Amino acid sequence: MRGNEFLDKMGLIDPAYVEAASAAPQTKKLGWLKKCGAIAACFVLLLSIGFGTYAYAAEIKEYNAAVRFFNDYDLSIEGLTRGEIKKVYRDITTKTFSYSKTAEVLIKSLSTDKITGYEILQENPTPQEIENLWKKYNSRFSSPEQNSIHYRYRNEYKKDSQLGFNVLDKSYLEKYDGGKLIWSASFSEFQVCGYSTVSDGVIAHGRTYRWSSRQDAYSWIAKIDESGNIIWKQMIGNEFHVEYIAKILENKDGSYAVISHGDFNYFCFSRYTADGKKTHYKKTEIGNYDIRNAVPFGDGYIVQIGNYNNSTNNEIIKVDYKGNITESFSYSSEDSYYYITDMIEFNGYIYLSAYAVPKLADENQNAGGRYEIASVLNYLFENDILNISSEKLTQMVRENYTAMLLICDPSAGTPQEFYSVKDSLGGKLSINDSGNLLWNVESITTAYFSPYTGSYTIGGLCHVFQYTFNNAGVLVNQEITDEVIQYHR
Repeated sequence: MRGNEFLDKMGLIDPAYVEAASAAPQTKKLGWLKKCGAIAACFVLLLSIGFGTYAYAAEIKEYNAAVRFFNDYDLSIEGLTRGEIKKVYRDITTKTFSYSKTAEVLIKSLSTDKITGYEILQENPTPQEIENLWKKYNSRFSSPEQNSIHYRYRNEYKKDSQLGFNVLDKSYLEKYDGGKLIWSASFSEFQVCGYSTVSDGVIAHGRTYRWSSRQDAYSWIAKIDESGNIIWKQMIGNEFHVEYIAKILENKDGSYAVISHGDFNYFCFSRYTADGKKTHYKKTEIGNYDIRNAVPFGDGYIVQIGNYNNSTNNEIIKVDYKGNITESFSYSSEDSYYYITDMIEFNGYIYLSAYAVPKLADENQNAGGRYEIASVLNYLFENDILNISSEKLTQMVRENYTAMLLICDPSAGTPQEFYSVKDSLGGKLSINDSGNLLWNVESITTAYFSPYTGSYTIGGLCHVFQYTFNNAGVLVNQEITDEVIQYHR
């Protein structure tokens, strides 16, 4: 490389980066946060360095120092020989900057293809904490009392003389302030299955069933104002025998995006005006994928889809304002499955709450499709263990999980940073009144084996920790909450 070409490339580099490279690395002071050394293989290029046997101790010492320098400053050694690594090291530390490979290394190392990972440290639960947890749970204080505004829905049934069994009579969506009922809206046309709050009220959604040779299900939506008055209600009227509403989102222009799943095969997008008129509809065949979650992002949306019948629980699709699927992303690594539990837009980035579990060497050994805990169940079944202490099982289950917070570039879907918490599951994401991001992490505290239970095989309880990130995306606080979550797999 000629001198001018080298200077041109160096001109692309932030001077602060070069200046920092000549200083000694500084250690982070947060005791509960450390730089994560094991970064998921799908997000970064994993580098392995072979140490040969050399005759001269001085050469080995210099090479080791060079490698440590590269690691400290996250410099890429891809394509470099042993000698080139040492030359780049000397070129930077002596501030000579005359070696042709130095600019290439720095430019490559500034690539956004890699992410920074941090591990948040938690102490293992003490015996006293476990005892207190069980006392709290068995005293029916497993969930914090809702002292603020919240909504509940419930149903009443009556017996149908012709069908011979109970059918829906009325369904209610109710608003509470703590334990006080503020209002109750009732529906006889459909069973309320969920709701979405909007700027001037709430939209209930649900379905009605038609009993014939097959059970058809048709979806409804209804707008309720802040006083509990039903403003409008209607069946969404798409062409499917079975349709379920997954999410209702309020758009910036005051319209509503209704995201639904048709005949277990189609991703459906409808847009309604504020007064309940449908203005747009789009369906896209996606196969047997459930629609798990959706959030607005920019001029469109990001949607999580997954399939419980296999390990696929980590697909993200981008959808434009007209309901067209424009891109899709998946998240995994060479040795782990990723399960996304929640997502949110924060400061122009997509934040994904997730957890990682070990990937099986043999996909056929997935414990009957139970990918999450297959490694635990395989050990128990292969060793004919039907009785195991809670302490031993809890440790096995804890070691099976790592909570992940992925901070993703919205244009490419690739993470720029991530945080991890061992022995835990990623939980809910939310934004508080101060504009800070809150990440709930469910720390597995107890586990028990229940092989003869139909709905789950391993159960237990999780303490919920909450991590706070400020407007700059910096982790500023962690605390254990009073919330306890049931764990069933």
